[in-house]
Formats: sequence, structure tokens, C-alpha cells
Amino acid sequence: MFGFDKKKSDISQKELDHFIKKATIRLEEKVSDLEKTKVGLEKKVEERTMELEKRARDLEEIRKALMNMLEDVEEARALAIKERDKTLAVILNFTDGLIIFDKNGIITMINPKLEEMFDVKEKEKEIKGKSIEYLKNENLFVPIIDSILKKGKIRKIKKKEFIIKKDITIEMTIISLKEGKKEIGFLCIFHNISREKIVEKLKTEFVSLAAHQLRTPLSAIKWTLKMLLDGDIGKITKEQRGFVEKTYISNERMISLINDLLNITRIEEGRYLHNPVFANIEDEIKYVVDSYKHEIEIRNINLIFKKSNNKLSKVMIDVEKIRLAIQNLIDNAIKYTKKEGNVTITVKYVKKEVEVCVKDNGVGIPKDQQKRVFTKFFRAANVMKIETEGSGLGLYITKNIIEANKGRIWFKSEENKGTSLCFALPVKV
Repeated sequence: MFGFDKKKSDISQKELDHFIKKATIRLEEKVSDLEKTKVGLEKKVEERTMELEKRARDLEEIRKALMNMLEDVEEARALAIKERDKTLAVILNFTDGLIIFDKNGIITMINPKLEEMFDVKEKEKEIKGKSIEYLKNENLFVPIIDSILKKGKIRKIKKKEFIIKKDITIEMTIISLKEGKKEIGFLCIFHNISREKIVEKLKTEFVSLAAHQLRTPLSAIKWTLKMLLDGDIGKITKEQRGFVEKTYISNERMISLINDLLNITRIEEGRYLHNPVFANIEDEIKYVVDSYKHEIEIRNINLIFKKSNNKLSKVMIDVEKIRLAIQNLIDNAIKYTKKEGNVTITVKYVKKEVEVCVKDNGVGIPKDQQKRVFTKFFRAANVMKIETEGSGLGLYITKNIIEANKGRIWFKSEENKGTSLCFALPVKV
């Protein structure tokens, strides 16, 4: 019933062996592929591991760098706090009153000295953070605020004086606070100069008293010497006349010095101008020039007076004092110009002003001394070698005369080439 086909069985066995062989080959190929994949994966794992290890080292270095930076920042912060505290201590203990404004004019800080100076104690919290206009609520600040502001903005000021109370004078300076080139605010400094003003007043009073006391006996000596020279009290010999003339000249110099000192005291007391009137400046210059004719001839100076081409308007001046100012300028030009030198006086109208210049080709003023030209008792080093006598008060008095007449004065000078001193007076149109 169940028959067995041997031929069929043999073929099947061959097929089975072939199949197994092929399967084995494929399996070996798969194993080989898997082995290759394994090697590739191991290599990739190794590379990735090395990459991660490198990244881990980099991260560690970054962590260390960040830690160092944090330490530096903390150190810098501590140093900044220390410097801030030092600056704050300086501001709080500063002997001058201080106000700090930001660039918009908002008050950011005031120090205790300012509170004491302006009677605003225990008001710091109320004032801080307010606009500068708020200070107008404090009576002592009213005249100061108007000077600080220009068109609603804070302006820089150098040493401006205010009397805030009886016998209390304050000198104010405003400087710009900058961060690099950027303006970030303003520092307002109030310095109490009351003591200096009192000392200055006492000094002025002493000079005035001493000058008045000296002028009386000097005047008596002058007239006595004049009588001797004129022969009113008897004839004197030629030798005696020589001595008396020298004494008379010296006495005149002393009287001139006393007059200069009295003029300075009047200037400093603000009572120097007496009688301002409308006058023609060219007429006043001519008046002074005529008084120097004799000296010009003796020194053989070539003096040229160039009047304006146009008719000049009259200016409001104290004639006597303006003549003195012009005299001082011409006197300096003649005195410090060598014989046969040139002195030129020019007058012209410039921008609603009458401008007067006295130019010489004399010794000039050394550049390093030019800042002191209009100060009291200044005499240039090169001038003192030529002319030993002189008080050094002439240009100081001249400057004050011109400024008291609402004018301005300036100069240009070069050593050994000459000096040009000019002033301008406003013309009322």
C-alpha cells in the first residue's frame, strides 16, 4: 500500500544537501557581514567615546575658565564697591557743598556740607530725584538757579560768586561729568569764600587808609620842592637844583603810585566810575596823545594816530577814567619801544562797537607770562631789565576801567616783535 520510490528519495536528498550548502554559505556571508558591522560599530563607538572624552575635557576647561571669570568678576565687584565707598566717603566729607545732576537736570546726590550751607538739612530725601527747578522752593537757591540754567539746560560755569546771606559769599563752579566722550551729568561745587572776602575787604581798607595818609605829606613835599625849584624861598645853586629835581621826580613817582593804589581800592569797592557821559572816543585819544608830544620827541618815536574813515557814534563812558586807560596803553607802548620805534593807534567801528588798538614794535611779552598780563603788580621779566621802575598796576586798572564801561579788552604779543593792546566799547544805537 505504501510504496517507496528510491529515485525520488535520492533526488530529494541532493536537493536538500544543495539547499543546506547554499543556506550555510548564506549564513556564513551573514555572519561575515555581521562581523564587519560589529567591527564598524566598535570603531564608531571608539571614535564617539574619544569624541565624548574630548568634549568632556573641553567642558571641564570651560568650567574652570568660567569659575576663574566668576572669581575675577567677584573680585572686580568687591573692588568697585570699595572704590564706590571711598568716593562716597570723599563726597560726604567734602568741605565744599556738592550737588550732582544727571544729564536731564535731575538731582542724584547732595552732600551734608551743602545741606548745612543752604539750610536744607534733613531734606535730602525730599530733594533727591527732583528737577533742578525744584530748588527754587529753597530761598537761598533762587538767585543761583537762574545762573545755572541757560535756555532750560545746565551750563558749565567757572568760579561765579553769589552772596546768599549777609557776610556769606559762595563761589560756584559747574563741571561736566563724562563717561568716555558721553556726557552723563554735572557736578556743582559751592565753595565758601566769605573769609577770603573779609580779608580782602580789610586789606583794601588798609591800603586805602595808608594811601590817603601818605598822599597828604607827599603833596606837602611836592609843593615845598616846587617852591625851591621856582626860587620862591631863595636862590639855590646848580648842584642843589640837580638834587632837588631828582627828589621832585621821585616824589612824583610816589604820588603816582599812591594814586594807583587808591584807584585799585575804589575798583575793588565798586565805586570807581563817577560820571558816565556820551563822548567821542577819538577826541579823548587825541587829548592823551597831545600830552605825550614832548616825550615822543625826546625818544624819537614815530607815533601814528589812524582815525576811522567813517564818523563814529558817541559812546557812554567816564571820560576821566577812559583817558587814564588810554594813557596807560600809550605810556606802555612808548616806554617799552626802542628809540626811533613805531607806535600806531587805530580806531574803527566793528559790529556795534568802537574798537581802539595801540600797537608797538617794542620788546613784547614772553609767551609763558602772558596769562598774567592783566593781574595786579605784573611786570614782564624782559621789561624789568629795561625799565626798573613801575608798579605793574597800569594794565590791571585799565582792564577794570574798560570792563566798568561795559567794554572788553585783549592783546596780542610776541617777544622782541611788539605788542598790540586793544579794547572795544559798545555803541548805543
